[in-house]
Amino acid sequence: MKVTEIDVSNQVVSLSNGQMLTIGETQGGLHNEVFRYMIQKTVEEHLKKEKFYKPKGIKVLTLFFIDKVKNYRDYDASGNPLKGKYAEWFEEIYQHEIRKPAFSGLIPYAADEIHNGYFSQDNKGKIKDTGGETQADDDTYKLIMQDKEKLLDINTPLRFIFSHSALREGWDNPNVFQICTLNETRSEIKKRQEIGRGLRLCVDQNGQRIHDRNTNKLTVIANESYEDFAKALQKEIEEDCGVNFANRIKNKAERKKVNYRKGFEVDTKFLQIWDKIRYRTQYNVSYQTPVLIEQAGKAVKEMPATVKPTVRSTKLKVLLTDEGVSGQLLSNSALDDEGSKIEIPDILAYIQSKTELTRDTILQILKESGRINEVLINPQMFMDNATSAIKGVLYDLMIDGIKYEKIGGKIYETALFDDDGFEVYLDNFTYTVNAQEKTIYEQYIPLDSHVESQFAQDCETSENIEFYFKLPNWFKIPTPIGNYNPDWAVVFKDEKKIYFVAETKSEGQELLKSEKQKIKCGKEHFAVLDEVVYKQVSKVTELAQ
Repeated sequence: MKVTEIDVSNQVVSLSNGQMLTIGETQGGLHNEVFRYMIQKTVEEHLKKEKFYKPKGIKVLTLFFIDKVKNYRDYDASGNPLKGKYAEWFEEIYQHEIRKPAFSGLIPYAADEIHNGYFSQDNKGKIKDTGGETQADDDTYKLIMQDKEKLLDINTPLRFIFSHSALREGWDNPNVFQICTLNETRSEIKKRQEIGRGLRLCVDQNGQRIHDRNTNKLTVIANESYEDFAKALQKEIEEDCGVNFANRIKNKAERKKVNYRKGFEVDTKFLQIWDKIRYRTQYNVSYQTPVLIEQAGKAVKEMPATVKPTVRSTKLKVLLTDEGVSGQLLSNSALDDEGSKIEIPDILAYIQSKTELTRDTILQILKESGRINEVLINPQMFMDNATSAIKGVLYDLMIDGIKYEKIGGKIYETALFDDDGFEVYLDNFTYTVNAQEKTIYEQYIPLDSHVESQFAQDCETSENIEFYFKLPNWFKIPTPIGNYNPDWAVVFKDEKKIYFVAETKSEGQELLKSEKQKIKCGKEHFAVLDEVVYKQVSKVTELAQ
C-alpha cells in the first residue's frame, strides 16, 4: 500500500486500499495479541497486590475500560447472553495465573464470579454501547454507588470490573488499584476521567482511610497512545497548579523489590534493640480547664479579622492583536448588601465537633475573647478561625501534659515485617546496602531525603554503630495530633551499648509546629521504655553528644 493523502487539518491519512486512519489508529497489527497480553499483565498485577493487601484487610479492585461492549458480552440470535472475547480471555488467563503456587488459595471464588461488566441496558435487557450520559446509565451508576460498601467487602467475589464508559464523576470507589485501557481513547477528558477512578485513598474493612504511600499506588496498563497524553497532562497540571512532576512519574518495569535479609528476625543484634522498642503505648493528657479558657480566649481574640462575604464582578474587554490576546479592565464592582439575611448556625455544636470540648467550655472561651458578636458578620469564617485558634492552644496544653504508659503485653510483632518485602522506585535517596550484617535489609533501604541517605551511609561505615534500621511505616506512636512514625533504630557501641531511636532532620531546618509536637510526644513515649534514648539529630556523630 501507498500513502495517497495526508490531511493535516483533519488529522487523517488515506491509503491506496481506500482505508483512512486517524491519529492513534492502526491497520492490521496485533490488536488481539496486545489486548490479551494487557489483560494478562493486569491480572498478574492484581494478584500480587491482592496477596499483599488482603492480610491488611484491603479489598483490591481492577477496572477495565473497553472499546466495544460486545467484546465483553454479546448475544446470540435468540437473545441469550454470550461471553465476548475479553471475558473469555480473562477467565482463561485468570485460571492460569491463580494456579501458580504463589497465589494458591488466595481467592476462593470461581473465575466467572470475580468479574462483571457494568453497562447500560436497552429495553430488551441487552447491553449496548453508551457514552455514560443516558438515563439508563444513571440507573446503573446509582446501583454501583449503593453497593459500594458491599463491593469493598473482601467476602464479595467481584474484583474485576469491565466498563465501556469512564463511569463519569459519580462513581467513586477508593480501592481501584489497576486500570487497564482496552480501547483507543483519544479524548483527553475521558482519559482524565478514567485515571481519576484510581486516584482515591484506599480504605480497609473498617472503612478507615489508608495514607501509606507504598499502599496507594495506581497501576495503569495502557496502550502506547497514553505516552503522549501523559506528557500533555503533566504539562497542563504543571502550568495550572505549579506542580513539578520531575522524578514523580514512574515506569513500573523499573521498580525494585526491597527484601528483608533472611534470618534478620532471629539475629541477636536486631533482637537486642527490637525487644526494647517494640512495646505499644497509650497516652493520657491533663490540663486545667481555666487555663485552656484563658489562653484559648486570648488566641481567639488575636485571630484574623472576620470580614463580610463578598461577591465580586470584574468586566474586561478582550483585545485581539498581532501580539496575542490581552484584557482591558472596564469595571470592577462588589456585591456587599447590608440588608442581606444571614442564617446563624449552631456555633457551639460546630466547634464542639472539631475540638471535642464541652459546649460550656467553648462558650466561655468565646466570651473571654470578646469577639463573639463577629459571628453576625460571617458565621463560617468566624467559626473556622475560632476553631483553628482553640485547637492550637488545646494541642499545646495536651502535649505539654502528655504521659505515656505501656498497654499491658501489647507489642509490635516481628511478623509485621512482611516476608515478601515491597516494591519501590529507586531514586537519589535510596541507599544501597553493603554491610548486610549491620541492618535488616538485603540490598536497598528506601529513604525520603539526602539527610536520611547520609545517615544510613554513616551508620554502615561507623565502627561505633553495631546495628541500625529504618523503622517501618507501621511502627506508629499515637499522639493527640495523629500517629507519629520515628525514623531510625540504632545500637551504638562505645564504652557500653546505647539503644537509640533517632529522628533525622536537616541541620538548622525550621520544623513545623506539628513536627515539634510529635517529636515531643516521641520523647515521652520512649521515656517509659527501659534503656532507650530518643534523640533528634541531623547526623550520626550527634548521637554520642
